Amino acid sequence: MRIHKSYISGLCITLLILVLNYCASHRTPVADIPAPPPSEKTALPQPIEKSEPPSTPPVAEPEKAKVIENQPPPQEIIPPQKVEEEKIDPVEAMEEAMSAYQEAQIAWNQGDLEAAISALDEAYKLILQSEIPQDSPLFQDKNDLRLLIAKRIQEIYASRATAIGENHQTIPLVENKYVQRELQSFRTAERKSFEAGYKRSGLYREMILKELRAEGLPEELSWMPMIESWFKVRAYSRARALGLWQFISSTGYRFGLKSSRFIDERMDPEKATRAAVKYLKELHSFFGDWTTALAAYNCGEFRVQRVIKTQRIEYLDNFWDLYPRLPRETARFVPRFIATLLIINDPGKYGMTLPPPDPPLEYETITLNRPVRLSTLSSNLSLPAEKLADMNPELRFKSTPDEEYSLKVPPDLGEKTLAAANSLSRWIPQEATYVYHRVRRGETVSGIAARYRTSISAIARLNNLGRRYLIRPGQRLKVPSRGGRSYTSSSRSLNLTKEGDKLIYTVRRGDSLYLIANAFKTTIQNIKNLNRLRSNNLAIGQKLVIFTGTQEGTTFYTVKAGDTPYKIAEKFGMSLNLLLNMNRLTTRSKIYPGQKLLVTNNGK
Repeated sequence: MRIHKSYISGLCITLLILVLNYCASHRTPVADIPAPPPSEKTALPQPIEKSEPPSTPPVAEPEKAKVIENQPPPQEIIPPQKVEEEKIDPVEAMEEAMSAYQEAQIAWNQGDLEAAISALDEAYKLILQSEIPQDSPLFQDKNDLRLLIAKRIQEIYASRATAIGENHQTIPLVENKYVQRELQSFRTAERKSFEAGYKRSGLYREMILKELRAEGLPEELSWMPMIESWFKVRAYSRARALGLWQFISSTGYRFGLKSSRFIDERMDPEKATRAAVKYLKELHSFFGDWTTALAAYNCGEFRVQRVIKTQRIEYLDNFWDLYPRLPRETARFVPRFIATLLIINDPGKYGMTLPPPDPPLEYETITLNRPVRLSTLSSNLSLPAEKLADMNPELRFKSTPDEEYSLKVPPDLGEKTLAAANSLSRWIPQEATYVYHRVRRGETVSGIAARYRTSISAIARLNNLGRRYLIRPGQRLKVPSRGGRSYTSSSRSLNLTKEGDKLIYTVRRGDSLYLIANAFKTTIQNIKNLNRLRSNNLAIGQKLVIFTGTQEGTTFYTVKAGDTPYKIAEKFGMSLNLLLNMNRLTTRSKIYPGQKLLVTNNGK
């Protein structure tokens, strides 16, 4: 069947008119549509007169109408930002984030803070875009990297504030409800302690400021001992923290503070300050802001880190958000510290009148090589009895050790003090030689002191018991060795006699071979061999050979000029107690060149 050409042309024209009418009826008002460019205006189709239909169907016109027909309404145009982005592979995102983090580290080390911040922002954006389920092994990596980025951002801003000399901005002095609570406490219940601590601060603060400035740390940190110890160099806490900066033993050792029978450097203001500055610098480098670093100083960096790790993933950590989740007694350190700064900066505003600080300590040092009692030395110099002890608080028993030691003395008294020290007899405090006692149920400090013929205060001081003298069953106490009815080497030395080259012990009630061997650092078998014993049974009053000059590992030593019992004991790997006991000596006994002492090198 043939279709006439004119019929097709008419049909095309009819369709074109219908399309144009449809577009006109659905056209958005002109005010809502941006004007098309001039070139598009010329492309618009012209009205077609019905009375003069073309003989052939137009070619260009339908194409133009098609463009208009397919053009979506302006309000339905999808903005570029709404276009669905291609999903990022989590592994690739984490790798790119770590790479950006490393670039930030390099930029920061080179002093380009802006580039470092930009790279950290990019790294943070990448880890937020990576969708990692909680059961994925990458989930913890994502959280750890988030923490690192957050810390570095805070640290960079903190270091920037320090670099321009605005250290007060690194420790924000906010007055929230926690700080207000501590302000009220300082104004009322703790007022006397606050004022006394402020007065004592003058003794040490210039020295502390010098150390802080040398490390570029905020000078406000010099007031930390107000909260830690009220500037008391012998302050001791329930957590067994000691000194001006309240170091526990392990942390003190970690930062170079030594401890021995005679010395505990946690009580030395200068050494403890240098250790505290190192610790604070490390904490600030780790956490990035001073408020969190201060909390970590007081309750431990690992405790604070555990709390931070439990925070939400998309979270830049802030101390006041962490505060409620930290231990109350330790987390209080930060608001107490801020309250201290507020009062010191403007005491009148908070109704306080602060006393004038004490003058800084001034001294010179001398070197001693022998143990000297400080109270006796002070008396010979016409100084107050506690003067030298207060200047050298690290000396635990208020006497110099039996080794080389730099003693602080008042200015211009160095030579006089040295001459006076050399004229004094050698002295070792009884508390420096001690034995251990295991506390039993029902025992008290007073009962233990009576048993060992010592004083309650000596035991309390040796074990840092505090005023309440609290002890518990199973606790090991150091007890000054002064003899008495106790199962210790010091008490058994009362039953020792020398017969030629033999050391004889007389058995008493309650003795056993085990206790005797343990007291004299020998073995049960050695005692049985020396005394030809076939059993472990002993009789009260029985005489036992403990050591003999012919015994293997035991010999006589001839004292030389310059020898001391301590040096001899150290030479043969013995304890000082054992050397004294074996030779019927006490801590006050003198030895002379040519004297023969029984020694054992079993410890070698």
